[in-house]
Amino acid sequence: MKNIITILLLIFITNSFAQEDAWIYLTDKPNASALVENPISILTQKAIDRKQNHNIAIDVRDVPVNEAYITDLKSQTGISVLAKSKWFNAVHVRGSEDDINALSNLTFVESIDFANKNLNSLSRSSLMVSKTDTEDETIAFTYGDTQNQVEMINADNLHSADFTGEGITIAVMDAGFPGVSMMGAFQRLRDNGGLLDGYDFVDRTSDVYNYTASNHGTKVLSTMAGFIQDQYVGTAPDATYYVFRTEDAGSENPVEESYWVEAAERADSLGVDMINTSLGYQTYDNSNYDYTPADMNGQTTFISKGASIAAEKGILVVVSAGNSGATDWQTVGAPADSPNVLSIGGVDADGDYVSFSSQGSDAQVGYQKPDVVARAGLAFVIDENNTVVQNNGTSFSGPILCGGIASLWQAIPDALPIEVMDYVRQSASQFNAPDDFLGYGIPDLDLARTTVLSLNEEQLEDFKFYPNPVTSNLNIEMPSSVNQIDVSMYNQLGQVILNQSINETSTSIDVSNLASGIYLIQFSTSGISKTFKIIKQ
Repeated sequence: MKNIITILLLIFITNSFAQEDAWIYLTDKPNASALVENPISILTQKAIDRKQNHNIAIDVRDVPVNEAYITDLKSQTGISVLAKSKWFNAVHVRGSEDDINALSNLTFVESIDFANKNLNSLSRSSLMVSKTDTEDETIAFTYGDTQNQVEMINADNLHSADFTGEGITIAVMDAGFPGVSMMGAFQRLRDNGGLLDGYDFVDRTSDVYNYTASNHGTKVLSTMAGFIQDQYVGTAPDATYYVFRTEDAGSENPVEESYWVEAAERADSLGVDMINTSLGYQTYDNSNYDYTPADMNGQTTFISKGASIAAEKGILVVVSAGNSGATDWQTVGAPADSPNVLSIGGVDADGDYVSFSSQGSDAQVGYQKPDVVARAGLAFVIDENNTVVQNNGTSFSGPILCGGIASLWQAIPDALPIEVMDYVRQSASQFNAPDDFLGYGIPDLDLARTTVLSLNEEQLEDFKFYPNPVTSNLNIEMPSSVNQIDVSMYNQLGQVILNQSINETSTSIDVSNLASGIYLIQFSTSGISKTFKIIKQ
């Protein structure tokens, strides 16, 4: 009987792995030019505004995958379509090796990339070159259990200055969010309209809270958005959140990378500012799909390439480094290996490295991983039963810091994502001597804020405006370090009578139509403003 069971098990495993996973890259996107010229047809207004604010071009990668192509793929023998990616103009399919290779006969299929790298020598992708696109109010929280993990990164001082993540939208990609729509720890978030929406990309349902096999996402979200009066405060309690399930807790398969990229694309379309993910990919149930530590170079895995595109689109991506520091794997996983994301390692309550936190390695050429660290050892989280518990893992240092950065970004709203990342690194405890364990160290987010604001104040000291009194045109001279200054003028009743942006190509303000008198003029840049009196003759 034992031998029969063993044989049946081997047959089951063999049949399971007979189904291969592959990415099918498509040739084109019909009508792409027309859609790019009419972006509101493919993006939300918030997404368009975010791209304009960050000088991010809307391009063909924002155009969805052609649905007619997807329908045709679904109709092919033995093929299941599991995910799609507009950024890569690709579709993730599952089927037999022969059925997948047969897709190369379709005129709109450009290349095939099997998750099992040994099969790619037989695929069309080996014969083709794929296309590439080229402080007035203060807040006094009683943190309770989270005091250490909030104070460690100095997010509490941001909160005290009324920077609690308000106005920043975060997409959380994870494995399951049971209880989030009902439990008390997120009541404040729901009451404030901060829980925006969700989607389960694995089961293809908008009921993202229905999946209960994993509570990982619930715990992750709690470190940022959780609030229990006098007992627990997350690092960004007033940010707004989308929750996306992209991880299938029951198995490990490359399709989860595709789900993640698909969710990132949706986040981009929704105008999300930040992505937090505590997921990482290294090996799979089918060992033919495994990566190696040398593959953790930011350029090999589908998910890391997708994370890099998300960053190009103006999203600040915060990724947990992984928990492989004490294993043979040792280095960070994907997508934490991308040089374009902020990878977060882990320390304990005393700020000392925890051995499980994944490390940097020679695979990351020319850049440091992890970037920075936060508390991962026995971090305080809230489970689906609304109970505060302690868990180990960079799964929690990542979102702890992500929420803190959201609060920082609220304080310096004009900063670009890449600038915010640099400010965080520069504020960290060992910025001048980074290593593969702590990266640049533990950030001081309030120090980052005050440093940026101090620099901006110095910039405002260096600009000039003249003449004063003025008759017709008020001229502005900006220092070379400033690209733009926002100008507002107020009459003696405090009413705004003029708003204008000054940059290198527009260096004067026409005030000839104003009545003679005294006005206030306010100059603002990167969250700092100064006000002066001006006389109109």
